[in-house]
Amino acid sequence: MHGLQETRRAGALGLYVALLITATVIVVVDQVTKSLARANLADGPIEVIEGVLTLRLTYNPGGAFGVLQGVPNFFLIATVVIVVFILYWARTVQSTAWAIPLGMVLGGGVGNLFDRVLRDTDGRVVDFVDLQVWPVFNVADSAITIGVLALLVMSFRAERRPETDNRGDRGS
Repeated sequence: MHGLQETRRAGALGLYVALLITATVIVVVDQVTKSLARANLADGPIEVIEGVLTLRLTYNPGGAFGVLQGVPNFFLIATVVIVVFILYWARTVQSTAWAIPLGMVLGGGVGNLFDRVLRDTDGRVVDFVDLQVWPVFNVADSAITIGVLALLVMSFRAERRPETDNRGDRGS
């Protein structure tokens, strides 16, 4: 029994390590790219691929991709709640494969939270990627979106897996 508990603790520790490394990488990349955007796009946008991709500095008081811009405090509180929820939920996850998308969502949330709390942006988030057909966004928004989509796909696949049969190979 003691060995099983150690194995579970090691698995949980591995999951948290993967989760925190993923989240840290997202936060660092997000904050570095936002700093670069503020330094290099203040004088105007840069057309990377004409009509497709423009780097354009904007400040978003709402959520990811400009959603609900009139209630920035909602996103501050919601982000804190989601961060706590992810850290709590991670304790129940059985596979480290879930750590990467959870870390993406966690890192994206923390990256945008840093903007709201620590940057001199009046509680707004720095956005700079403009695909012309989508609201302007940043690395954190992308990480949150990809992480959530991955979690949904993984959840759907887990629900669709057939139950294991504990009767052995008797076939009846």
